[in-house]
Parts: sequence; C-alpha cells; structure tokens
Amino acid sequence: MSSASHACADPQQPRLLRVCRIGRAQGLKGEVNVYSYTDDPEDRYAAGSRLVARAKDGSAGRWFTVVSARRFKQRWILRFSGVADRTSAEALSGVELFCEPGPKNGGEDDDIYLEDLVGLRAQLKDGTPLGKVTDAIDSPGQTLLEVTEPRGSVSLVPYVEEIVPDMDLEAGVVVLNPPVGLLQEL
Repeated sequence: MSSASHACADPQQPRLLRVCRIGRAQGLKGEVNVYSYTDDPEDRYAAGSRLVARAKDGSAGRWFTVVSARRFKQRWILRFSGVADRTSAEALSGVELFCEPGPKNGGEDDDIYLEDLVGLRAQLKDGTPLGKVTDAIDSPGQTLLEVTEPRGSVSLVPYVEEIVPDMDLEAGVVVLNPPVGLLQEL
C-alpha cells in the first residue's frame, strides 16, 4: 500500500495524488466500495468531485465524477456518473483513482503529502543519522513512516508530532524523536 512513486513520469502531465482504490461492487445500482487513502474524504468524495484513473504511461486516463458518497462503518461507498449497474461497477474493481493537488477553498496549498516524505533522510535533532524514509503508509489506524536504518533494518515509525517533531522538505530531512525500542539500530 505504498504512497511512493505516484508523481507522473511525464513532466508535462500534472502531479497526481492517490485518493482511493476501488474494491467490490455494492448492491445493484453501480455503487462501489473504496479503500480510501485521503485524509479529507468528505471533500474528495463530495458530489461533483472529479477523480482520474491513471493510464499505464502515467498520464491521466478515464475521469470519474462522484454522484454520491456515503460512509458505512470504516469504508466509503461511492457512485460515479456513467456507472449505473452492478456489472459496470464490478469492472472497476482494483482501479486506483487520483486527483490533482491544489488549494482547497481558495487557500494555499501548503499540505504535506505522504509521497513527499519518501526519500527524506531521518535523523535525530542533533543530526545523528537514523536512515532514510523508504515508504509512507496511510493505514486505517494511523500513518506510519517506513524507515530503513543504516545497516538495513526496517522500522515503522508512527507519524505523530511527538515522534516526528520537525521536517524540512527542501533540505530533505525529517527529524525523529523515537522512544526507546522503536528503532532497531538505535
């Protein structure tokens, strides 16, 4: 469930952010269950929202317009324009949908996206190297950073302010304050 490598390979294509993966069909009227990767599902799945499936070459492929969305327990059920029956919905299983990043409600686009964290050098506040962030995992419980430590051990670090107090994307650094035992090589 990696969030890495979701920027388009072609610099002429817009940068796309993964929003969800379509799962099984729900009912007979074209609804689908989705595995959500977004931190703002109410906005991303609002009626009229447009999501795009990426083509094999990394460019934008088929566009989907959300007709309706509802939450059921820990999942989202969506219906798209042009998907009117169970057969059409079943054909979409496994399709990942993306959106273009940008300002919401007219504000600045200063959000940090999970894919921006992959590749950052992990270090303590005093500069002691801890390894490199090799993945960012948005799980239902919490977001985790996969840190590959200098000798190759891999640790999962909760992406919370107490443990990840600072980062500098321009410098390519994330500062960690790991509790004892979180990292294997520390």
